[in-house]
Amino acid sequence: MIERQQNERIFGLDLMRAAAIILVLSSHVLWIYPPKSSIISQFLQLFGFLGVELFFVLSGFLIGTIFYKLYLKDDFSIQSVFYFLKRRWFRTLPNYYLFLLLNTLIALYIGYSLIEWWKYMFFLQNFHTTMLPFFPESWSLSVEEFAYVGLPFSVLLVTYLLKPKQKKYAFIGVVIALILILFFSKYYYNATTSNTTLQQWNVSLKAVVWYRIDSIFYGVAMSWIALNHQSFWIKNKVNLAFIGTVMAVLMFMGVGYFRITIDQFPLFWNVLYLPLTSITLALFLPYLSEWRSTKLPFKSVIELTSKISYSIYLIHYGVVLQLMKHFFNTETLATYQLHFYTLVFLVITFGLSYLNYRFFERPIMNFRDKI
Repeated sequence: MIERQQNERIFGLDLMRAAAIILVLSSHVLWIYPPKSSIISQFLQLFGFLGVELFFVLSGFLIGTIFYKLYLKDDFSIQSVFYFLKRRWFRTLPNYYLFLLLNTLIALYIGYSLIEWWKYMFFLQNFHTTMLPFFPESWSLSVEEFAYVGLPFSVLLVTYLLKPKQKKYAFIGVVIALILILFFSKYYYNATTSNTTLQQWNVSLKAVVWYRIDSIFYGVAMSWIALNHQSFWIKNKVNLAFIGTVMAVLMFMGVGYFRITIDQFPLFWNVLYLPLTSITLALFLPYLSEWRSTKLPFKSVIELTSKISYSIYLIHYGVVLQLMKHFFNTETLATYQLHFYTLVFLVITFGLSYLNYRFFERPIMNFRDKI
């Protein structure tokens, strides 16, 4: 959920980010309607999961590209790391703390209990334990913030200790080492935890920072390939997207068809499922990152949705939908009324998100570029 530092936008990456936020929105719309166990409901729940995973992989790809170029400079030092983090934090923290404050005020207004509120100030609400119930969508932001910090300081430490002659190999070596460490942490989780339900998996593994940072690093690894093996990246973009499509079908439809359930195959779900999801989505990066522009009529809509996606993510659930549910009881509404309710929810969400982007997020970004 960060910006590209390029003069021209890349349509394919805008499309990826826009698709991610639309998938998340589609999933949270389920809160408006009565609970159902239909196929549509199951797909919408999957959409929310895929949306966040897309954000993770894309964020890794973008920050990897930015930081790797910074790392290759001769004057790379701890000051370079702080420069990188300053730019990341200007991009992510003002919006986060603004909506943390708004969510806090809403929680106090509707009488919601605030448990260990201080942890949200430091992104500790789900670092190694189950996500706290307040401001639930913030779990993914904790994952990203710790990835932003963990990557540059890990690379810096290895550089100072080993003083590598080939910095490009040191960089990818650190990334692979981090991925392996986090992979084996999931293996340890599987060996020490009796997890046989998707509900427990969702809160104690999928949404816990320590087990999820690697999803960002898969995107970082792809950025290294893109920058060091450009010919391979371009020549095989269609082939890799095809492999990604096949893997997606196997991952998200084949699992149900072959009944690979968590109670029967906990090793697959606890150790392999999340990394395979990240790899699957990362395989679309070559094709999408090379889709520079388009003449399609909806280009401006995709680009705008991409620009305001961070605001949408922060505002749509804990602020807009929470307040709408508080003031309007959807349990008594007919189906056509629920559809209208959903339309109002989307209009308010996009409208407020645009205003937040225009008058808060973008001015802060402009200020960042001046200092």
